[in-house]
Amino acid sequence: MSHLKSRKLSLAKRGLSFEMFMWAFTRVTALAMYGFILLGVIGALIMGAQHHLTFVEVLRWALITNPGHVESTNLPEIAPWVSSFWRLIASGMLLTAGSHGVHGVIVILDDYLPKDNQRNWNRYLNMGIFALVALAGLYIIWTA
Repeated sequence: MSHLKSRKLSLAKRGLSFEMFMWAFTRVTALAMYGFILLGVIGALIMGAQHHLTFVEVLRWALITNPGHVESTNLPEIAPWVSSFWRLIASGMLLTAGSHGVHGVIVILDDYLPKDNQRNWNRYLNMGIFALVALAGLYIIWTA
């Protein structure tokens, strides 16, 4: 019977680096998006059951918690849908989904850019675009 050696490596040898952090970041943001979607679905089902919304209206609210999605429905009032809680949920979904997607685009484009200078410009450009889109999205979420 062979004896197995224990695999005890130091942090430096394990590869704890920026790439490892970004690998974990991708997994955490994916789980966070699932959590935000679950909260949206539960909230939409509860409020949809109270106000007799159709299945399409419930899904529109569940995936993108925007008060404009329920304005044209037969709701008596949209005040419960415009609370700070739902705005926080929408902000969290915007930021996690956006950062998750931008990281994915950066990783994919890095495979096709041969020079370090090009990869740095790719990162800065994508993060700059994300910052502008995130600011515009947060402005719309909190002022709509």
